[in-house]
Amino acid sequence: MKKPTPNPPETDETSPYESADSRKLHEAAERALDHHFNPLPKKCPGRKPSQMFQISPDMDDESLLAHACESLASASVMASDVAAYVDSPQRHRILGIQQVIMLAELAVNRVLDNVEVSRYPA
Repeated sequence: MKKPTPNPPETDETSPYESADSRKLHEAAERALDHHFNPLPKKCPGRKPSQMFQISPDMDDESLLAHACESLASASVMASDVAAYVDSPQRHRILGIQQVIMLAELAVNRVLDNVEVSRYPA
């Protein structure tokens, strides 16, 4: 009786770990494949983020926005002050930077106006 499908080709039973060289090649190939096809960032187990400039995770949104708004206002004033002491080409650049800062400040102020303050968490 004939089979509808042929037998799979016979393969030799060699292991990629037969010798030290084949093991190294196999590990290198695995690393290369993981690098290109599994680009998930690997987190270093012993790495701790710097705590020099850190915002408390339980800080409320309104306080964060208020601080951002005050920082942008200060940066705008500093840019304006520096622009008063430089000549025309640099002054235009600094005033352009000040305008971007002011637009960011306006956006933060709008968000602050729209934030619904919940004093008592549910």
